[in-house]
Amino acid sequence: MSLYPDKLQKLFRILRSPSRFYYYPKDATAHHRLCFSQEGEDMVLSRLFLHQRAGFYVDIGAHHPQKYSNTYSFYRQGWRGINIDAMPGSMAPFQALRPNDINLEIPIAKAPAELTFYIYNNPALNTFSETLYRQRLEDEAFRDMYYVVEKRPLQARPLSEVLSQHMPPEQTIDFLSLDVEGLDEDVLASNDWATHRPKVIVAEDIGSTSLAAAQQGPVALLLTREGYELMAKTVNSLFFVDRRWEVSDHWGDLRPRAS
Repeated sequence: MSLYPDKLQKLFRILRSPSRFYYYPKDATAHHRLCFSQEGEDMVLSRLFLHQRAGFYVDIGAHHPQKYSNTYSFYRQGWRGINIDAMPGSMAPFQALRPNDINLEIPIAKAPAELTFYIYNNPALNTFSETLYRQRLEDEAFRDMYYVVEKRPLQARPLSEVLSQHMPPEQTIDFLSLDVEGLDEDVLASNDWATHRPKVIVAEDIGSTSLAAAQQGPVALLLTREGYELMAKTVNSLFFVDRRWEVSDHWGDLRPRAS
C-alpha cells in the first residue's frame, strides 16, 4: 500500500519526468521577475511590450517549451503563438506544457529541399549548417564536450509557406524569435515580408562581438534592406525593430512611428 496520496504521487511523477519541466510557487516569485531566455532576451522583449497584455509570437528553433525560451514568459502571461523546431519529437513537451500554442515540427529553408540535420548530444546545438558542423569539428574544446549522434535527412520548407498555412486568419506577429544555429539568414530570406511582418525580430548572430560588427553581419544587412533597425544586442542575440515602430522615450516600449 502506498504511503502517499494519489495526488502527491502524481506530483512526484511530474517532477521526475524526463521532460524536466520547471514549476515555481507564486509566493516565491512575488518580488522579482522570471527569465527563461539564455541571455535575458525575454526581459528586453518584455520592456518593448511593456503595456501589451496579449499578443502573438513566432519562435523558430524553439528547442524546449521553457529552457532557453524567449517566448515562455509571454505564454504564461496569456500570449499565444507558433513554435517551430526541426527536431523529430521536439513538440511533444510543447504539446504537454503549451497546448494553446501552434506547435510544428518543420525544418525551415530558403526553398523546399531535403537537408541534412546534424543532431548533437546537446539538442540546443542541432543545425542544418554543414559549414557550422565542420567548424565545430575543428574546435578541440568543443569536441571534448559535444558531438553529433545522428545525421538525418529532413524535408525543409520556406517560412512564408509555413506561416501562410498555419497563421490564424487576420493575425499579425508582434515578435519573431529565431535561433537556428547558423542558418538564420536563410530562414529570414524565406519570409514574405509584405504578408508576415513582425514588429520586433530577435535573431542569433554568433561571432559579432559588438553592435558595430553586428551591423555589418549578413542578418543585419538583410533586415536593414527589409526596413528594420538594429536596436539592441546581448552576447549572441540581436534585436531589430520595424521602422514603422519606435521605442518610446518615456516608457521604453513600442509605439507607431509618427509619419
